Amino acid sequence: MKGIGPAMMSEILCYVHPTKCMLWNRRAYVALNYLGVSDLPRYNYQHTGQKYQDLCDTVAQIAKEMRALGDADANYLTVDYFIWDESSVAENLTDIYKPLPALALPANVDKVDITTSEFIHNEVRDKIAEIGKWLGLQTDTEKKVAGGAVVDAIWEATIGNMGRVIYVFEVQTKGSLDSLILNLLKSLNNPAVQGVVAVSDATQLEKIKAEVSGVSGLKDKLKYWNYVQVLEVHEALASVNEAINSLGLVPQSF
Repeated sequence: MKGIGPAMMSEILCYVHPTKCMLWNRRAYVALNYLGVSDLPRYNYQHTGQKYQDLCDTVAQIAKEMRALGDADANYLTVDYFIWDESSVAENLTDIYKPLPALALPANVDKVDITTSEFIHNEVRDKIAEIGKWLGLQTDTEKKVAGGAVVDAIWEATIGNMGRVIYVFEVQTKGSLDSLILNLLKSLNNPAVQGVVAVSDATQLEKIKAEVSGVSGLKDKLKYWNYVQVLEVHEALASVNEAINSLGLVPQSF
């Protein structure tokens, strides 16, 4: 489903099936990493069904140990509470608000298999939209902005009574560069579109620059964003937002 990632899905699963499904989020990543669990998924596209099952098996072992120590009702949700409310390593887990170590990502996303390519595309698209929200902008994905132009993501701002300003993002993993360029050109037919951004790996961005160099009306307007930087920016902003939210400045009933 659009907009639902592993973290949100796992929250639903853990709530409905607390004896079978774990809660997976940034906090769980940091906690399990501290406990020495290896090969943890850092990004959504790495979070397969099998990987989630492996993580559930790990949490099941922790819950089993907790029951052996006297907590007869311990389940997957109890483990999550334990990590943050009762564990003696809680002080070490304050590293959740620090940048995570750099992680190797596919250098050439056009070389990975089709399924992985699609997961990377969708994750980058959704995180661009979320970055925009954190910046206070209206955002959307798979949005039609002009005739024949449906783009991956947009950031939109309304300037008083003067109208809208739209920034367009197209994520390129596999597929035709000509289609990417044509879509961006069509999007510029909308006068509200003030910026267009191509998002891909370093190699493909250079190819896009070369292709666009002879395209009048686009070459001077197109910006370039490495998808690795998108993921890094999202991760940094997620850490900032989680730290601020932990202050509890807004009552939960709001």
